[in-house]
Amino acid sequence: MDYYVSPLQNLIDEFRKLPGIGSKTAQRLAYHILNLPEGKALRFSEAIVEAKKRITYCKVCQNFSDSEVCSVCANSARDHSLICVVENPRDVIQMEKTNEFKGVYHVLHGAISPMDNIGPEDIRIKELMTRVSEGEVKEVIMATNPNLEGETTAMYISKLLKPFGIKTTRIAHGVPVGGELEYADEVTLARAILGRVEL
Repeated sequence: MDYYVSPLQNLIDEFRKLPGIGSKTAQRLAYHILNLPEGKALRFSEAIVEAKKRITYCKVCQNFSDSEVCSVCANSARDHSLICVVENPRDVIQMEKTNEFKGVYHVLHGAISPMDNIGPEDIRIKELMTRVSEGEVKEVIMATNPNLEGETTAMYISKLLKPFGIKTTRIAHGVPVGGELEYADEVTLARAILGRVEL
C-alpha cells in the first residue's frame, strides 16, 4: 500500500539519500518543505541549484570556491610556504575558526581506505605534489583525521614528501579540553603523552 502521494514519496526518498538522514527525519524534512510558503520553498531549491552551478574547486588548494582561486589562496598576507593538508572542505572551516593558522590549505577530498577501494590516486595527492615541486613550500602539516584511514594517508604523503626535504609535521592529538582522563581511551592518552608541551 502506498502511504504517500508520489511527489511526497519522491521528496522523502531524496532526503533519505543524504548522509545521516533516516526515514523519520526524511519525512519531517519533506513535510517541513511542503508547509513552507511557496516563495521560501523556491528560494531553498534555487539555493541548491545555485550552489551546484557556481561552486567549483580552487585550482590551487582544491577547496570549494566560487572563483578560480579561493579567498585563502588569493590572500597575499597568508604564509604560502606553510600548507595544512586536510581531508575535506569542512576541515578548512574548522581550522579557520581557530584563528590560529595563517598558512594555506590543501584539501584531499578523502583519505586512503583500501577497505572502501580508495587508493592514493582517488584523492588529491597528485595536486599536492605539484604544489610542493614548485619550490615555495617549507612545511606541510598533516591534519588528517586521527583514525586508521587518516593515519595511513598522513604516513603515505609524508613518505612522498621526504625526497623534497620539506619539514612534515602532524597535528597533535590528545585529551580534549573539558574531557576527563578516566573516559579517554589508551590510544588518545598515549598520543597526549607523546604530544606533551612544556608549560
